[in-house]
Amino acid sequence: MLSVDLVGIQADPAAGAAVLVLREQQAPHRLLPIIVGGAEATSIAIAASGQHVGRPLTHDVMATLVDRFDAHVDAAEVTELRDGTFVATLALSGPMGEYRLDARPSDAIALAVRLDAPLLVSEQVLEAAGRLPVVELDDDEIDAAVGEFSEFLAELDPEDFLVGFPPPTGPPVEPPIESDDVDGEDPEALG
Repeated sequence: MLSVDLVGIQADPAAGAAVLVLREQQAPHRLLPIIVGGAEATSIAIAASGQHVGRPLTHDVMATLVDRFDAHVDAAEVTELRDGTFVATLALSGPMGEYRLDARPSDAIALAVRLDAPLLVSEQVLEAAGRLPVVELDDDEIDAAVGEFSEFLAELDPEDFLVGFPPPTGPPVEPPIESDDVDGEDPEALG
């Protein structure tokens, strides 16, 4: 299991859904988008921002129950991708031992965020659904890169490409003679 961070929530109120974005902590820092319901995304966003609402949300009640029963959420784990659906597990420990509960990723993450538990994703899930981040360069960075490449090209010597190749042997090859002849005929004679 690899450690990830919750780095973004993008809501689409019209569709009633949102996308959570998890980011791998170590290189290559793959991003994992997970589509969740609007209510779950709101619950996660509220907890991640440190806000509190007047009455407890479902995930607040779950966090209170974990605390009251002297349990601890050891991790929220996104363990597999099954038929296009992410599967998660809550790793819990407490006076009665260690437990692993099947959970939706949104619920596991919502609880983990409230209880400062680590978020983990399996290598197989990141391999199947993770995406490398797109690095966007600003105009100055692009100009600098183009300038460096132009300097490289200006200093390039064609002989550098011949290193390791034997010198040509035999008579020099003459370039073909360009002509207006069509099939060896003089075009003016055809007219």
